[in-house]
Amino acid sequence: MRTGARSAGLLLGATVAAVATPALASVGPARRRLAPGLAGISAAPHLALTYDDGPDPVSTPLFLDLLERHGRLATFFLLGEHVARHPALVAEMAARGHELAVHGWDHTCVLLKAPGRLAGEIQETVEVIVRITGQRAAWYRPPYGVLSTPALLAARAAGLRTVLWSAWGRDWEMRATPARIVRTVDRTLAPGGTVLLHDTDRTSAVGSWKGTLRASEALLERWDSEGRDVGPLREHGVRIRR
Repeated sequence: MRTGARSAGLLLGATVAAVATPALASVGPARRRLAPGLAGISAAPHLALTYDDGPDPVSTPLFLDLLERHGRLATFFLLGEHVARHPALVAEMAARGHELAVHGWDHTCVLLKAPGRLAGEIQETVEVIVRITGQRAAWYRPPYGVLSTPALLAARAAGLRTVLWSAWGRDWEMRATPARIVRTVDRTLAPGGTVLLHDTDRTSAVGSWKGTLRASEALLERWDSEGRDVGPLREHGVRIRR
């Protein structure tokens, strides 16, 4: 009996490890060093600018206007339930030339979802974006940047490439001022990097998007003055296996 229980425990542990081990990729330093493709690091000097958790009819249009003033495009990782609720905004994002990507159906951590449900939700998010825009998403980024084997397999089955980031602003925090966001981005950003920010406070501190908007403006102004090549992931040159 004791041997059987021990064997069952070992089997359960091995199963959990197989499912959750990719979650280690959420650790930034290890990801940048060991999996540069997953971190969105390109051999080109291009910077990929990405925003998560939208679309949000309150804040997203202000980010679209800011990007347009600077003549820049970005990749927006969208939550399917909000894509379905705000189709006109999603259509406008696509019409303005931005790249739309999949962040999941909602913002629940993938480790808390059954594989079948997770796969269905990722596929449904792909399909609702296609129905609204006629464009098929190419990228997947899980909520919180936490990966699992089922999430990787589901994204691949949906025709998506999984990508995280190499620099973020920690802009979801209550203490995240515009200057602090910029400093945090600069701490790990290098040519060929991918920047993660948020165009909504839906899963962040209330009103945090306002700091992100101002930080985005400061970053764009500096990148303009430096002549940096900034744009969406589709122009980034990252090669990741599906």
